[in-house]
Amino acid sequence: MKTATLLAAASLFAAAGAALPAAPAHAQDPVYTGLFSNTAVGGWDTVSYFSDGGPVQGRREFTTDWQGAEWRFSSQENLDLFLADPAAYAPQYGGYCAYAVSQGGTAKGDPEVWHLHDGKLYLNVNRQIQEVWLADLEAYIALADDNWPAVIQG
Repeated sequence: MKTATLLAAASLFAAAGAALPAAPAHAQDPVYTGLFSNTAVGGWDTVSYFSDGGPVQGRREFTTDWQGAEWRFSSQENLDLFLADPAAYAPQYGGYCAYAVSQGGTAKGDPEVWHLHDGKLYLNVNRQIQEVWLADLEAYIALADDNWPAVIQG
């Protein structure tokens, strides 16, 4: 990747709040819930990314606790699908920005800035960072996989 692109991405990343505090670690895989909430993925139904073609807001009556966070779903059917295999539907890197993790840091993942790749859900902090992420997706996934979850435990 070109130096100018990396520098632009780094400044976008920094402006987006790359130094956000990490959510407390729960079990083996920490989940980003924000500072004032215990709700994963901002309350969006993670199954909907796979079954509805995009995010649908979850409802309080269809919730479960997993990995120390509350997960919400738009229907009992989606809740049941999640319960059968949570790791299949949970975003990679606990819902933190995938690009941030690839760079050895953390930032919140925006549930509305998402991408499915090889059956996995990835979130990014904003659309500009997502463009950088998508430009060299396989390389960034390899870096993020190597960094996760050490960036949280650090």
